Amino acid sequence: MCCTHSFEDRQSIDKDNTPVDLSGIAGMKFFDPHVHMTSRTTDDYQAMADAGVVALIEPAFWLGQPRTGLDSFRDYYSSLIGWERFRSSQFGIKHYCTIGLNSREANNEPLAEQVMEMLPLFIYKEGVVGIGEIGFDDQTAAEEKYYRAQLELAKEAGLPVQIHTPHRDKKGGTTRSMDIALEHGLDPHMVIVDHNNEETVKEVLDRGFWAAFTIYPFTKMGNERMVEIAKQYGSERIMVNSAADWGISDPLAVPKTAALMKLRGISDEDIRLITYQNAITAFAQSGQINEADFATGAGAIDQSQRFEGNTVLRGGQQPRVDKNSIIIS
Repeated sequence: MCCTHSFEDRQSIDKDNTPVDLSGIAGMKFFDPHVHMTSRTTDDYQAMADAGVVALIEPAFWLGQPRTGLDSFRDYYSSLIGWERFRSSQFGIKHYCTIGLNSREANNEPLAEQVMEMLPLFIYKEGVVGIGEIGFDDQTAAEEKYYRAQLELAKEAGLPVQIHTPHRDKKGGTTRSMDIALEHGLDPHMVIVDHNNEETVKEVLDRGFWAAFTIYPFTKMGNERMVEIAKQYGSERIMVNSAADWGISDPLAVPKTAALMKLRGISDEDIRLITYQNAITAFAQSGQINEADFATGAGAIDQSQRFEGNTVLRGGQQPRVDKNSIIIS
């Protein structure tokens, strides 16, 4: 799904790497509106916090192998609004999610029908900022059926929609996704079209939708290409994300892209809009995002806290506990 290059290909590409230097963006804060933290480690959370990521959105997605029953969906959705939100808080990052039936698993129609019946139990929960990621993978009839059904669900709930656009026939699939959203009466300002590239961005912006770009190694979009798009199209209704998941991906893609934009002469205000503010504006239409919860950085962290009896600490690790006292114990 994510990696089409061989190891030898990657080695040749890696030779051109520029050393990572985030000093130019020190003090900036970032919002990653698409990252699959379920697949990532606590080290990733810490690195994101250190790089200035203050909030993120975790869309429901395909875990790498087909789920075999309804309860595996139920447990997964529960973790997005429960354990994963807690785990993120232990590193000072505000966690939101979008809930939906992903396009690949929409092709298992008997199971998809059951999932659709269950979705209303989750989409109204605290911290759910949209229906997503939904849309097309192979552009099958079943994918279209459940994409349309979830658009209706989003309308009924008054939630933004996060659209996954297909890897194959990207341009055609993106156009079709927007056409169908308009057929169902969705306001383009409530729809975030994700995984854009140079072929799709103009149409998405011209039609009034939000254009999201995934900075993902070797496949979707590199950040040098993203800099050129920002220079050509500006910052209005454009956002970037990492979509970091279980594949070869980078949870620091958003701050790294901001750093490269800074080096290439993009203004601080345009960087702020593309890597922070636009995502907040789009998903805050859910009524679930209060920027004051994270705008001033992490609150006090107490890693001795527990979620259903469990902490992020393993094997006798000592918790980080921030105190407002001058007493050090």
